[in-house]
Amino acid sequence: MTDYAVVNPATGETVASYETATDAQIEDAIARAASAAKTWGATAPADRAAVIRRIAELHRERKDELGAIIVREMGKPIAAAVGEVEFAADIIEYYADNIEVITADQPLQILGEGTAVVRRAPLGALLGIMPWNFPAYQVARFAAPNLAIGNTIILKHAPQCPESAAAIEAIYRDAGLPDGAYVNVYATNEQAATIIADARVHGVSVTGSERAGAAVAEVAGRNLKKVALELGGSDPFIVLSTDDLDSVVQLAVDARLDNNGQSCNGAKRFVVVDDLYEEFTSKFTAALAAVSAEDPTDEDTVLGPLSSLAAAERLQEQVDTAVAQGATVLTGGTRDGAFFAPTVLADVTPEMDVYREELFGPAAVVYRVADEDAAVELANDTTFGLGSYVFTTDAEQAERVANRIEAGMVYVNIALADSPELPFGGVKRSGTSRELGLLAADEFVNKKLIRKA
Repeated sequence: MTDYAVVNPATGETVASYETATDAQIEDAIARAASAAKTWGATAPADRAAVIRRIAELHRERKDELGAIIVREMGKPIAAAVGEVEFAADIIEYYADNIEVITADQPLQILGEGTAVVRRAPLGALLGIMPWNFPAYQVARFAAPNLAIGNTIILKHAPQCPESAAAIEAIYRDAGLPDGAYVNVYATNEQAATIIADARVHGVSVTGSERAGAAVAEVAGRNLKKVALELGGSDPFIVLSTDDLDSVVQLAVDARLDNNGQSCNGAKRFVVVDDLYEEFTSKFTAALAAVSAEDPTDEDTVLGPLSSLAAAERLQEQVDTAVAQGATVLTGGTRDGAFFAPTVLADVTPEMDVYREELFGPAAVVYRVADEDAAVELANDTTFGLGSYVFTTDAEQAERVANRIEAGMVYVNIALADSPELPFGGVKRSGTSRELGLLAADEFVNKKLIRKA
């Protein structure tokens, strides 16, 4: 049997299938990762950094191969797919460059004589459960900081990304990691639960839906395991004032169409003050309407298909329900197979389903608000709390709004500005942890106190 298959969303063709792991293979993966943790965790940080840096180099050397795989698996335009691999390499290299900072003792000021430090020590083998929307980037931001701290990785990738999973495992192996330090498993959900419950596994990280996060957290909780959750988002894009509306509109378009509209932290709700609403909405709608979903293998393609036919059908159902409940479609709202036309919805009210939902695809909702207070209230009126975007010419207003937004990240007058050194994560139902930056290396670590007389 197999749950793992590459189904090209642009054509519907099943390109390849991979056998699901046997229980014996799962046991072998756990044993190897646990064994490797003893030696990898004891390896000098500088030696770990050399291997991690080679992992980054191999990502760059194989970026075209990995990019082509990503296109086949989930429909990302080829230029963006290669860019994702390059960003993954930057992330991995960041942890190699900063390994001495990550592993350094933290001296404490103490009351009395003697000394005290906090020493960061690895926990051991970890399970990572990855999503399909960024097949290379998501793995890098989980695996790299944890390998830097000295943990080992059991990696369960999304069932629609088995080819990426195999290619990435080959990179980690070819870079010189000891056997078992990074192990790919084509595990079922039941087998993933078995891995989490195993005493040799010391934590689990999942990036995915609220449903997946809740299921993993339940198993981890029963087994008293640390769990890191990176879940969904419905990020507000708040426009309060601007000296250059055209630039703001272009950023809005880019932020909505990034990754074919399938980014957890993509701008999805566009909240615009009354005096800018008409002009913003007119320009935003026209700009989105000018973009068509095209062949993702073409270097010039901006928008490809959604990740699967099922994903497109789900988005169509959400849009159709919104219209039936009274929303207005300003452009789009239709699909051709997995290809979905850029869509703008207006006249959405809190009584509609779409007001509370995450639209995972090239569909946006525009809202008119009276002022700053109304914008913040609407932005926070969601169960999500991942990212947010604020546009204003008033520096004091920017500070006020940034402080009031209930989200893990606030970007002011900028979008698509993720970077290896910037922590990524949310609050509320968007998650419980941070990835990227130095904070990522503090998620699965024993902060060991050493007190000397």
